[in-house]
Amino acid sequence: MLPGSFLPRRIRAIAVLILLSISAGAWAQSRPLTLRMSCAQAQGLVASQRAIVLSTGAYTYDRYVGSSASCAGGETLDPAWVPTADTTQCPIGYRCVPRSAFSRN
Repeated sequence: MLPGSFLPRRIRAIAVLILLSISAGAWAQSRPLTLRMSCAQAQGLVASQRAIVLSTGAYTYDRYVGSSASCAGGETLDPAWVPTADTTQCPIGYRCVPRSAFSRN
C-alpha cells in the first residue's frame, strides 16, 4: 500500500465527523418552552414571529400562528391555549387545522 492512498480515507473520515457534528447541533436545538415564560411573553412571541413551534411540556409541542396568513390553503384557525409560568390556560393565538366538510369558516 502506498503512503498516499491512506489520505482519501482520512479525508472521508473527517468529512463524516464534520457532518455528524453539524447534524448533532441541529438535533440539540430546542423549541421555546411556554412553561418558562409568562402568558404575555408567549403571546408576544407568537405575535412577533407570526408562526412558531413551541414546546408546551416535556414531550409536547405544536405550531402556533397569529393569523390565517400563516396557514396553508384549505386550513382554518383554531384558538389555542397553552400552559405558561403564570397561568394554566394562556390564549396564545391559533393553530392551523384542516377545514372539515362541516366547517362554517
